[in-house]
Amino acid sequence: MRTVCFYFQVHQPFRLRRYRFFDIGNDHYYYDDYANRSIMRKVAERCYLPANKIMLELIRKYGNKFRIAYSVSGTALDQLQLYAPQVLESFKKLAATGNVEFLAETYSHSLSSLVNKEVFLSQVSQHAETIERLFGKKPEVFRNTELIYSDQIGADVSEIGFKAILTEGAKHILGWKSPNFLYCNAINPKLKVLLRNFRLSDDISFRFSNHDWSEYPLTAEKYVSWMNELPENEELINVFIDYETFGEHQWAETGIFDFLNALPGKIIKNSDFEFGTPSDVINHHQPVSAINAPEAISWADEERDLTAWQGNELQEDALRKLYDLLPEISECTDKEILNDWKLLQTSDHFYYMCTKWFSDGAVHKYFNPYNSPYDAFINYMNVITDFTERLKTMSASKVADISVV
Repeated sequence: MRTVCFYFQVHQPFRLRRYRFFDIGNDHYYYDDYANRSIMRKVAERCYLPANKIMLELIRKYGNKFRIAYSVSGTALDQLQLYAPQVLESFKKLAATGNVEFLAETYSHSLSSLVNKEVFLSQVSQHAETIERLFGKKPEVFRNTELIYSDQIGADVSEIGFKAILTEGAKHILGWKSPNFLYCNAINPKLKVLLRNFRLSDDISFRFSNHDWSEYPLTAEKYVSWMNELPENEELINVFIDYETFGEHQWAETGIFDFLNALPGKIIKNSDFEFGTPSDVINHHQPVSAINAPEAISWADEERDLTAWQGNELQEDALRKLYDLLPEISECTDKEILNDWKLLQTSDHFYYMCTKWFSDGAVHKYFNPYNSPYDAFINYMNVITDFTERLKTMSASKVADISVV
């Protein structure tokens, strides 16, 4: 049997409030509680609750024939606990079925894998411990922020015991190869690499409600026919999408929930594919070769590179100012400052500063609270300035205490 692996990303950042120059040194609270609460509750009602209800019903209907996976960022988990605990309980019910795998990622959905290995692995371990505490099983598969991957990142996560990693089936690293096989890391072949089939994934997440698309409307029958048209030797289809596709990116009125409800049955009855989690995939398939990614890739934009977060001087300056604070952070024990440090690393802050307003412009505007990338940069740098002053003051205080002793 061939395998289809459905994986869903769940993420919400702690959005920053309008933090002005005159707030620096006077107000140390950075977050827009109203926006965070209202957006989380809206997405919970539109997406998380109805989608989880359908998933649970599908598992009860099809048993072990229907298996899926999620990666829920730490910032999303924290906001679910604050604003939508019923969603967290529904995820726990899914976990209890044994048919759902929860993956590890960086706790704050950060770019730390590109900057500092120690910070990166610490965040991954923190997230893995949280997943085990909430859902009862320590994750063995890793999904980096925005599917960012390189040979070295893969080797780093393999050091702390992960068996597999998910990333994008980017054309520029695949060449003539197909994403529809299991691969392994070029540095440590023990780490398996699952590659996203971006066409079949984006058909659902981006094109489903596009009336100008030549294949509109997309039905479960049509989707399964495309799966069946793949060469028989291609043994794996990885469909990786944002969970907010269901009900938020694609509204309920588009028929997306009807599609979700019908698709598993059509796959089970009308194809030779079986559902599998990422762990099922690595247990049932053998890698065909190593995949080489000397430079980091992602699932963002047409380029599948890092320019959504590191593509201009604004982003580079903001990232540099943030991670220049590492020496002081490593000595800090203040829980409030450390929590702010964690939340300020979330990749969304840098995504809002992106100046790529061409083919991918609509994507970058989604849930963006700023009028322009420059507004995002100024707001973030005001916060960083205040945060830096707090950190420096605390470091100086510690030095003074030591000298007195």
